[in-house]
Amino acid sequence: SCFSDCWSSPLAVARKTGDMLSNTWDKYAGGEPLQYSFLDDDYDAAFRAEERLGTVFTVFTIIAIFIASLGLFGLAAFLAEQRTKEIGVRKVMGASLWSVTSLMSKEFVKLVIIAFALAIYPAYYFMDMWLDDFVNRIDVPIWVFFVSGLAALLIAWLTVSYQSLKAARVNPVNSLRYE
Repeated sequence: SCFSDCWSSPLAVARKTGDMLSNTWDKYAGGEPLQYSFLDDDYDAAFRAEERLGTVFTVFTIIAIFIASLGLFGLAAFLAEQRTKEIGVRKVMGASLWSVTSLMSKEFVKLVIIAFALAIYPAYYFMDMWLDDFVNRIDVPIWVFFVSGLAALLIAWLTVSYQSLKAARVNPVNSLRYE
């Protein structure tokens, strides 16, 4: 019997059971080939595509964040260049480094908050549709979206604050010399 001589190895039990099923199938099926699969292989095949999709999304998300940060960096540099005289006047009038930096960063923070408010519903909708395809469905808590929004805000603030600090540290004499 299978259980007395195969008990030590689950793989041996599976092979012996497969052989018994194959013999029984051949006896009653009349020449039809036996087609079977293991459940763990089926799960592995089903979720391998999702794992690849997750890897692709991760790579493209990192690329998109990098490109967006470069765009923010360029826009902040452009605005800082346009506002050098304003920043120089503010510094001459006694503005602190923090106030000049927050003045420039405030505009970008508003834009990121507006973008987050516009993106939260479509992101939730498409994620909900994607999760409907799974047998074991979960609901994504709303705090996940707010954490990602805070991460986007932090990335934007760090990107813009570098240019803001750079513009705020310039000597006001250099920016107002030709006025």
